[in-house]
Formats: sequence, C-alpha cells, structure tokens
Amino acid sequence: MLNLLRAARIAALLNTVMAEQASAAIADGRLKVRTRRKEVRLAARSSAVLTALVTGSAFGQTATTQFNVQISINAECQINSATDLNFGASGVIDAVIDATSAIAVQCTNGTPYNIGLNSGQGAGATVASRLMTGPNSETVAYSLYTDAGHTTVWGNTIGTDTVAGTGNGSEQAYTVFGQVPAQATPAAGTYTDVVTVTVTY
Repeated sequence: MLNLLRAARIAALLNTVMAEQASAAIADGRLKVRTRRKEVRLAARSSAVLTALVTGSAFGQTATTQFNVQISINAECQINSATDLNFGASGVIDAVIDATSAIAVQCTNGTPYNIGLNSGQGAGATVASRLMTGPNSETVAYSLYTDAGHTTVWGNTIGTDTVAGTGNGSEQAYTVFGQVPAQATPAAGTYTDVVTVTVTY
C-alpha cells in the first residue's frame, strides 16, 4: 500500500513538472521538483525509478493483444434416468393394476428426437402385450402406454408408437403408464421383465 501511495505521489509530481514546466532533479536519493509556486521534495528508495518517472518511461505504457474463445456444440441426446415400474404385490389378478415409471431425457436445444420402448425380454412378448416371467417360466401380461387413459401403446416404431419431442437444452421428463390387466393368475412368486429405452435423434 505504501508503495502505491508513493507511486501516486510521484505521478502527481510528474504531472506538475509537465503542466507547469517546472524543473526536476535527483540528488542523494531524493526527487526535487521546483516550480514557480512551490518546491517539493520526495524521498525514494530507488533513484533509478525516479529517473524513469521524470523521463516518462515508467508509467502509462501498455501493450495489448486478443485471443479467440470458441466451443462447438454437436446435436446430442442422452437418457438421464429411467425409474423401475413396480406393480407391487397381488394375489389373484381379477382387476387391473396400474403403475407408472418415469424417463428423463436431455437433448441439445432444437434437436428432434423419438423415445421408444421395446417389447421386453418375455418369450413371445409384443409391445401390445409384454410379459413378466416368473417360476416355471410362467408369465404375467402387462402393457405400457403413453397416456393415463391407457389407450395408446408405447412401442419402438418411429412414426407409429414412439413418443416424439424436441430438445430444449434441459432435462425433459416423460411418464410411462403401465397396466396389468385381469388375467388367469400364475403360481406364486416374483415376475420380472426388462424393457429397453431408446432415444433416436
């Protein structure tokens, strides 16, 4: 801080020298400025610095350049998450059982995409009637829909049964509406399936 104050005082004296056509000299480590109005003395650590100030070569000189900043954004989509679809526990399946899952995708702004769900891993399953498989290869049928009314099956044929969207740069969430219809109930046990989510863009 002291050095900054000293430099400011030196600069002020230099302005006085130039504005009032005063004389300036260095002797015994001191800068002596004489004007028609007053005489000012300022101690300095280095007479070399003061000499540079008097000659105008220490302050007020700069050099500049520029550099470019750039990033290239490629069209892209990613699946951030897909939650499990759990129909819970049931005894005899004599009424429909509903459950939901959620899929979150994120695409670059303006990128169109389609979300498809395959038929799962059940033997003989289709997108209209998927199958959870359990003990002794017995199955429980279920379906996945794009709407809460369970009217539009969610499949993986673009332009037919996928869900279309356009990226906005942020995460976008979609609900999968699952339903187990009333059906002949298989043996007790746990029944599972794995459905693959695909985003095409």
